[in-house]
Amino acid sequence: MKKFAMLTVKGAVGLLPLSVKQKLKQNAQLTELYSRSLQRSGLFYGFPSKKKRMAMYKHYLKLQDRALSDKYENLSESNKEKINVVVVGTDFLATTQKDLQRYLSQIKKVFVVGKVTASQYEDVESVASLSEALGACDSSHSTLFIKSGDTLSKFALNEFIAVAKQTDIAYCDTDEKNQKGVLTSPKFLPDWNPDLQLSTAYINTGVLISPEISDVLAVNNVSTIAQLVTTAWQKQSTVTISHIPYTLVHSENSVKREQNELLSISDDLNSQGSAVSSFSKHQKVNCVLWKTLNEPLVSLIIPTKNGKELVKACIDSIREKTIYKNYEILLIDNGSDEDASIRYFETLAELPEVRVLNYPGPFNYSAINNFGVKHAKGEVVGLINNDIEVISPDWLTYMAGHVMREDIGCVGAKLLYSDGRIQHAGVVLGYGGGAGHAHKYFPRYHPGYLKRLAATQNYSAVTAACLLVKRSHFGAVGGLDEENLAVAFNDVDFCLRVRELGVRNLYCAEAELYHHESVSRGLDISPEKAARFNRELEYLQTKWSHVIKHDPAYNPNLTLKRENFALKTKEEQSVLLASY
Repeated sequence: MKKFAMLTVKGAVGLLPLSVKQKLKQNAQLTELYSRSLQRSGLFYGFPSKKKRMAMYKHYLKLQDRALSDKYENLSESNKEKINVVVVGTDFLATTQKDLQRYLSQIKKVFVVGKVTASQYEDVESVASLSEALGACDSSHSTLFIKSGDTLSKFALNEFIAVAKQTDIAYCDTDEKNQKGVLTSPKFLPDWNPDLQLSTAYINTGVLISPEISDVLAVNNVSTIAQLVTTAWQKQSTVTISHIPYTLVHSENSVKREQNELLSISDDLNSQGSAVSSFSKHQKVNCVLWKTLNEPLVSLIIPTKNGKELVKACIDSIREKTIYKNYEILLIDNGSDEDASIRYFETLAELPEVRVLNYPGPFNYSAINNFGVKHAKGEVVGLINNDIEVISPDWLTYMAGHVMREDIGCVGAKLLYSDGRIQHAGVVLGYGGGAGHAHKYFPRYHPGYLKRLAATQNYSAVTAACLLVKRSHFGAVGGLDEENLAVAFNDVDFCLRVRELGVRNLYCAEAELYHHESVSRGLDISPEKAARFNRELEYLQTKWSHVIKHDPAYNPNLTLKRENFALKTKEEQSVLLASY
């Protein structure tokens, strides 16, 4: 019935005049409500309905239990090692204490951060803070941090203990218990993603800390589990943080606790002085603006052939809307032959911040941009498509702040289609057997899966339709591959090579621009172009097969059939868990 009602609403919306639909889309709350209702009904970008999602997750849990049972069921009591457990908070403590009774043989000691009036567990010590708990823990055992109200899956401690000797910190996927006690809302997390942690505190329970790291953290004033993880990463540059792709912890949903985690990280960043972090009440994420000692010159390279109106909209929006002023524009003319475009480019060349350079010959996106970088004067180069149009005035301020960080490589932006839907919000390897765009076609103001559309974070790659990178990094990897990847996937390959320098690539959610995609070149559908695309796809698949097999910015339990972060189908789940 609900699906039928939404089909009716969707059909009615489709009949509205375009001008009315555009006006409605400008209302962020209305757009969010509409998209959320579509998602719940199973009509949202191929996203299954809530009922189907619960059935799929129930099936997943059965497969997970079977896999872990095969792994640990026959483990003798004498072979079971022990760990400390720290429970943060006392709001739902009775639930957690009752659950821990099942694991007495594997627990050395339990610490509760907060005042304990009564305990179901004999060896419980009440401590005032996380720092005190770290100092009090037995230094010969690892320590698991969970929140009050959390319960553990049957083999959770076995899995944590198994990875304890291989890493400094380990964390797992989680889910929630609804009012009926049914497990739902799985949070399938990526591998260690520092900038996602800063913006969303996505790791906030189910965290195992080694004794060595506990000693380092004990002297720091930390108040939340999320802050514990970020502090370890900031204080210990060589720390190893591992991800266990099983839902081992079942949590109580608490908006207040989630906000406290975010604010603890935001306060830390602000106190350090290298960034300004503000909490977005609407999107429930931290927006982090990284400071630069001075505004480095950014060379914006825009390739084009003709396209006067597109180029005009692009350059006018940059010049009129961009707050960041230390930039130059290099327009690379790839054989324009329209009089109107040629005359317009001549007028552009008279502007002090614009240079027009001629690049004759066939279209080769990689070669054109490499040519542009050779003529760039900036410390930072920006690869910009001619069909880009600025939305947020501080787009370059945010992106330049990120790209100047020592540990950051390529920085991409949130790009929207002309109608306001998401065109790019990070690249995921494995989509379509190659690479695709995260949250493609989602509405502009939708938070995305686990707020990942609204949050700045690390991705393996970002699109070169709007990409910033240090010129030194560009040169270190030899630029774009103009021999093997003339048109497609050159940005993905470039980002992955930059990542091999030991830096992270980043999607900047605060930088919003329109991308009127491929308007100037049309659809790439001729037989010759299709053959070229397939060759370039095969090259990517061969060279980067290990990343396509497992993109660390994506969770293996999520589907690669659509770009929407939906759970794998039952058939996909069976294949996946059989490989563990």
